[in-house]
Amino acid sequence: MKIASFNVNGINGRLPRLLEWLEEAKPDVACLQELKSPDANFPAAALREAGYGAVFHGQRSWNGVAILARGKVPIETGRGLDGNARDDQSRYLEAVVDGVVIGCLYLPNGNPWPGPKFDYKLEWFDRLCAHAQRLFACGLPVVLAGDFNVVPTDADIYNPASWRNDALLQPESRAAFARLLAQGWTDAIRSLHPHEAIYTYWDYWRNRWPRNAGLRIDHLLLNGELAPMLTAAGVDRDVRGRPGASDHAPVWIEIALPPSARLMSSDSKTSLAPRS
Repeated sequence: MKIASFNVNGINGRLPRLLEWLEEAKPDVACLQELKSPDANFPAAALREAGYGAVFHGQRSWNGVAILARGKVPIETGRGLDGNARDDQSRYLEAVVDGVVIGCLYLPNGNPWPGPKFDYKLEWFDRLCAHAQRLFACGLPVVLAGDFNVVPTDADIYNPASWRNDALLQPESRAAFARLLAQGWTDAIRSLHPHEAIYTYWDYWRNRWPRNAGLRIDHLLLNGELAPMLTAAGVDRDVRGRPGASDHAPVWIEIALPPSARLMSSDSKTSLAPRS
């Protein structure tokens, strides 16, 4: 089973690139972020024609997350996170595909730092950690996939000095990510590639893609049930270099999923679902 995460940076404007990648990579599950589209404009028909069912949680002009599954429709188990009834940003969606719980997230960027947007980033991160703790202990294989907008360490960026005032590298951001991992989650990329310079995002500015001046901010975190099934992980780096590309590249894992893991029924929806 291949599970991928891809910040598409506008699903309708970059739909040809997305469809091209889906045809080439053939992920069984694809978590998408930054749709920048209300639900009414989500290209469900085009994705269905490409062989993918979808659940989605959109928002006009900003944010938005979706979960695609090849040859089927994911079983949605919730959207949004507990803890802030006033939060109407479309940043979290959860579903089950073949017995694996998929949490797709687009964590707030937090810039400019310091300020209200950074405060919201940390508040949202706290709520994610609370929900993740429950997911980790649910007894089912779980992956948290998405754009976390956090560079975990200086090894995950081409030049930390030039980003020291960015919200992605602040000590509070990194500490929140570390608290999440401390629950027991496995960072799939670092688990299999502990010493490589691997990036998932290259800003459009300052010639950063040709210079390989990248950051690793898109992550796939696996709970204790799923981590032992991990067999491969990587980044489809070449996708970033294509005309009209997103500033992110898809990141993916492959897992050896036993038949018993596929037996979860839709009856689990109530116990897993977060409330918006």
